Amino acid sequence: MLLGSELRKYREARGLTRGEAGHYIRGSESKISRMELGRVGFKVRDVEDLLKLYGVTDKDRVQTMVKLARDSKKPGWWQEYGDALPNWFQVYVGLEEAATRIRVYEAQFVPGMLQTEDYARAVISAGRPISEELLEDRVAVRMRRQRHIEDDATGCKLWAIIDEAAVRRPVGGPDVMRGQLERLIKLSERRNITVQIVPFSVGAHAAEAGSFTILRYPDFGLSDIIYLEQLTGSMCLDRRSEIDAYTMAMERLSVIAEQPSNTKDILKGMIDDLE
Repeated sequence: MLLGSELRKYREARGLTRGEAGHYIRGSESKISRMELGRVGFKVRDVEDLLKLYGVTDKDRVQTMVKLARDSKKPGWWQEYGDALPNWFQVYVGLEEAATRIRVYEAQFVPGMLQTEDYARAVISAGRPISEELLEDRVAVRMRRQRHIEDDATGCKLWAIIDEAAVRRPVGGPDVMRGQLERLIKLSERRNITVQIVPFSVGAHAAEAGSFTILRYPDFGLSDIIYLEQLTGSMCLDRRSEIDAYTMAMERLSVIAEQPSNTKDILKGMIDDLE
């Protein structure tokens, strides 16, 4: 998806149709469409030919794109879970794994990257009925994803802005919530994780449309991706106007939310309320 979105932007900048691009690499319009949507593997030769067609000559940029094409052939750890994850979510996990900066606003639940196992199990099981095996596989994936921010070697930073409703909503009972709030306190003390709470007192705010995630790839020099999750699928936005709108919303949220230095005391107060 990451490589595909970049190729699409280069194609559109040159004013070329998918059909014209497909013809150039001895393919079809549908092949270009699948490549741009990240629904097909990438051949290095195709990527090099398309970059030539699109007028991309910067050597570092070409090398980055070719590396992404080669990496796309390597199976990700999440593919081991097969049917436990819908295809649209597998695409997101791949994008998340490559990101070095993750900014998330969550209105309903504690963000998945910060959830305890018990909390995650309660959230997942509250949705559509699934088998015990499928439930445990999805919980395992959520826990595995957290290594990306817990392993210092990845260099990934997470900034989570959470609506007060999300951390007050009783999920799984008092014991589960206590464990979850305690984990949030612990994680908020890490140097690479920032947690802010948006209090009820601010009223309506910049993210009235709901939760969203901004993924950033500064090491690759690629554009950000906005991820929006829906009940039966998801959307990944990468147009400049969309990125700017969501980035501005995140900046405004960070201003109206409580300062990160207050997070620990706020969460401790919520734990006391559970007593």
